[in-house]
Amino acid sequence: MNSFDDLLNNSPAEQNNGQLSKEDFAAKKQAAREAVFELSDNTAMEVGADDGQFRQYLDVQSTFDRYSAVNALLIMAQMPEATRLGDFDHWKGQGGYIKSGQTAIDILEPHEYTKEDGTPGIGYNVKKVFDLSQVDTRKMKPAPMPPTRTERQLLQALISKAPMKISGIENLSGDLGAYTDRDTGEIFVRKGMEFADTFRSVAQELCYAEVERGGGNTADPMFTAYSAAYILCKKYGVDTKSFDFKAAPEMFRGFEPKDVKQELSVIRKAADNITERMAKQFDAVSKAARNQEAR
Repeated sequence: MNSFDDLLNNSPAEQNNGQLSKEDFAAKKQAAREAVFELSDNTAMEVGADDGQFRQYLDVQSTFDRYSAVNALLIMAQMPEATRLGDFDHWKGQGGYIKSGQTAIDILEPHEYTKEDGTPGIGYNVKKVFDLSQVDTRKMKPAPMPPTRTERQLLQALISKAPMKISGIENLSGDLGAYTDRDTGEIFVRKGMEFADTFRSVAQELCYAEVERGGGNTADPMFTAYSAAYILCKKYGVDTKSFDFKAAPEMFRGFEPKDVKQELSVIRKAADNITERMAKQFDAVSKAARNQEAR
């Protein structure tokens, strides 16, 4: 029997279709934007007030590391278990369609516009996306499996493209796994640690360097680097049990929503810069392997 289920699904129309005046239509879209901004503000305050919520935010950001901190907050507020997002046209292009009765996830999409004085500006529109779990995938091609990285490959990618020297050392004071010489920028790493401890320690020092390079526009650079290192560990499947964010509520005490978002943006950017370097290393290794096979 033929199935016509895919015909019973269409993208909600964004155009006015003459039902509202131009002014009323603009007011309706403005109200939708304000509601989304308010949701992001409220979620930011929840994240800053509770260490469990803060960790959950970092989990979402690690999954959607290419999304802004504000959009990660919005995803967390609406569907924290989401794994893969796309709008209606994206899923349609993949051969899937949105299941009946699904509620879209609202995020913000930036766009350029010209201000009244002729200067360029950045505005935001509400974009409706859906998670893979909301999509009928029966006619979709299976997504390619993500490559499996060995512990050695992960650590090599973390270190290889680093902009400073990284050296192994037999002993470090206290219980430090890694330490950065503030005069030279060199990172010293305790030898003999397990993989997870080594990756986490190096990642934290690299994240600290990213924060400092970005001007240190954060209330506590060490906490920011620690949080960014968590995102990296979570993204690459490195054990995160040792991370403790009980200090988060005190760190964010007295912050307004915009201040929390600023801190989250710095965390995201530090992790993302290192992710980009690691991706280049992975690509270089893959290219070398293909060239070797072709010989």
